[in-house]
Order: sequence, then structure tokens, then C-alpha cells
Amino acid sequence: MRVIEIIRGTTHDGPGVRTTLFLKGCPLRCVWCQNPEGMNVEPEVWWESHKCIRCLACLDACPSDALSESAAGLRQDRQTCRRCGACVEACPSRAMAFNSQDWPIDALLKEALKDQDYYKAFGGGVTISGGEPLGQYRSVAELLRRLQETGVHTALDTCGLAPQAALAAVLPHTDHVLFDIKLLESGLHQAHTGRPNDAILANLDRIVDHIRNVNRAMKLWIRTPLIPGVTATPENILAISRFIHEDLPDVVERWELCAFNSACNSKYEKMGLSWPCADTPLMRQTEVDAIMKTALSTGMVDDKVLVSGLIAEGLPETLSTYPCSE
Repeated sequence: MRVIEIIRGTTHDGPGVRTTLFLKGCPLRCVWCQNPEGMNVEPEVWWESHKCIRCLACLDACPSDALSESAAGLRQDRQTCRRCGACVEACPSRAMAFNSQDWPIDALLKEALKDQDYYKAFGGGVTISGGEPLGQYRSVAELLRRLQETGVHTALDTCGLAPQAALAAVLPHTDHVLFDIKLLESGLHQAHTGRPNDAILANLDRIVDHIRNVNRAMKLWIRTPLIPGVTATPENILAISRFIHEDLPDVVERWELCAFNSACNSKYEKMGLSWPCADTPLMRQTEVDAIMKTALSTGMVDDKVLVSGLIAEGLPETLSTYPCSE
């Protein structure tokens, strides 16, 4: 399995204390993506400027001349790069590094089970996230099956865009699903993520059907990223709230509104990419309060809706534009 990162002790990727595995590869291209290293399924090299000693050994080692030096630092031509890893091997300070690692399932299982005592003590387990984990669904299904066999609670964090075969393989071994609903209007969804949401909502229907008719014990959380000027609009929040309240009240345990943050900008810098949302500020408490009021206006139960993430203090009450929405 191609893994970006393994994070232990997470408390926001499902119930309890969890280990979250972030897999590489995603079919969406969300403008606000917090994990750009997870978009492409192929291995990629990134450059960490604070580690670089400017020895330029990487330039000499690169067989395809994909690296060059500038006043801002090293530049990588990703079209030319062969992803051979010669620069990584040549770098004495480890400033050049692959942003993913291929793991055998046996090794991942062993790694995840290191925290089994914590799962039992705090009601946690293992969450498979991404990228989009269903892009590697055969391996994901096998890993989840083996985790369940050891008594570990399993969760799937998905954008929902995947073949039907992926859900059919993974759902029988999943205790908990975290499902993104970013934008309910399909045209806006395509404009901001690169794909319409028809197949995503169809897959949500399949998950709901699985819960209602196969496994009533499975839990479903809906997640909506709050992106100023894009998803965090009264129209979008109201539409999603109505959808959950009217069509899914018996199966959705939680609706999580995930406040925007720009902490991931450093990842774009490591990859030599510009991020449209880099100058988008954190949301203010007044904005969050207004969104919560809209979310609850359809009759949603208060304790079913929550906001996660950082909230700004001391920012001006009005901003003319949000870069993410342009």
C-alpha cells in the first residue's frame, strides 16, 4: 500500500484515540486540498528548504536534469522528473525526500497493532484516509478485514468517488464511515473539485442502504470543509442540512463542519506548487456562528452538528474577497 503518513493518537478521524493511515492518490482536485502530496498516486519527491545545505549534490545526481537552482531555492520540473530517487540518495541533509512509502500489508498491520492497548482503553481504532483510500481498495479491504479479526475498530474516511466494486469490497470490513459532502450542487462541485458529485452521492446512497439493510451498527459521519466563499455559504450549508435532515436522519450520527486553515501551505512549498488558498484567512467566530445557525435552521438536532478546526480572533469583521473562491 502506498502511504503518505501514519499519525498516532488522532482524536478527530473517528471515535476514540486512533491511528490514521493516509494513502496516496485521489480522483478529486479540490482547490483547497489540505494534502496535496496525496493527489497523485505515483511516488513524488519534495524539497524541504530548511534542511537544505545548498551542496547541490542533487543537481549532479539527477539523470534527467529536472532540478535547477534559483534565488528562491531549488526548482523541480515535475514533467521531466522520472521519480528515480537519485536526488534523494545523493542528498546528505535529507532535504530531498519521497513523500510516500510503499508498505506490505503485513507490515502495516503490525504497525497499526502497536497501539492496540490504547484502542481498547479509549474506544478507538484505525482509520484509513487519504488522498482517497478507495483508490487502493483491494489492499484496504484486506487490511481492514485483518484488523477486524484482531478486534480493532475500523473506519474509512472517503471523498466518495470510487467504483461500486470498491465499496462492495471495503464496507463489510468497516465499522465507521466518514463521508465528505463538500458542495451539494453538482456544477459548483465540478468547478471547485474537478469532478461532478453524481457518482459521489450515488455511493452515499449505497452506504446508507448498507447501513439500513445490512449493518445497522455501522456509524456514518458526514464532513463538510468550511471554505470561505466556496462551501461556507448559506446556500450550500442550508442545502446540505436539508439533505441530511430530510433524507438521512436515521443513519447520520454526526455532521462535522471542518473550519478552514492554511497550515498545509508548507506542503505546497515543498512540492514547488502555488496554492490558491494561501492567503485565505481563518474563519472568524461570527462567521462560524452564522453557519451553525444556518445548519440548525432546518431542524437538525443541536448535538448532531459540530464545528472542528481553528477559529480566528481579532480579525476585521469584513473581508472583500477570499482567494479560494476566485
